[in-house]
Amino acid sequence: MNIDREQPIEAAKKFIEKKFPKCKGALLAGSVVRGEETSTSDLDIVVFDPTIASSYRESLMEFGWPIELFVHNLHSYKKYFASDCKRATPSMPQMVAEGIVIRDEGAVAGIKEEAIVLLENGPAKWTEETVRLKRYFITDALDDFTGSKNRSEALFIAGTLASLVSEFILRTNLQWIGDSKWMVRALKKFDRKIADEFVYAFDQYYTFDQKEYIVRMTKKSLEPYGGLLFAGFSLGKS
Repeated sequence: MNIDREQPIEAAKKFIEKKFPKCKGALLAGSVVRGEETSTSDLDIVVFDPTIASSYRESLMEFGWPIELFVHNLHSYKKYFASDCKRATPSMPQMVAEGIVIRDEGAVAGIKEEAIVLLENGPAKWTEETVRLKRYFITDALDDFTGSKNRSEALFIAGTLASLVSEFILRTNLQWIGDSKWMVRALKKFDRKIADEFVYAFDQYYTFDQKEYIVRMTKKSLEPYGGLLFAGFSLGKS
């Protein structure tokens, strides 16, 4: 972190005073709130301003910080809560739930409670048909991976497998999912041992070109739900 710039909370408060002096509420969220900030971290600021017609997102620099701004009125955030929950990637509810209140004119407490309840309830359970479909796609990707003789292609197939398998593990256990760094964070939050096995498997492949750990972990993840699936699968057949 740049030691010459304002402390996160002070910078966020000054930003709100400057840009949104009449807003009903504002929160500081993201890595600086979780104590996970790095030299490239920004300030995630959520603003609730009833005077705006529709929500928007904006990136800017203020008080020495890159700022990711998420602006909502007192109703528009609900659409984002619903959309995030449908995708099982609760970015906005997570920001609101974990965010530090930097302004509240009576609006924030209720919205935070909505976010907390959504997160505690977890995502909707997958149907049996969805589980079957995901098993097929994972099987297809695993076959491509194990059969590939081209490492440049296999590197990206492995990335697809990481996304598919992490999603399968988490969703079949009624957990929220994540992309990029949030993929591993979601796995760790669910089960540290599984997360460590997952990271080890992919590290062995990327570092030493050893595929067997990914193959073993993938099969183990599918086993309680019927294992790999190819023969007998159909989609859209009347």
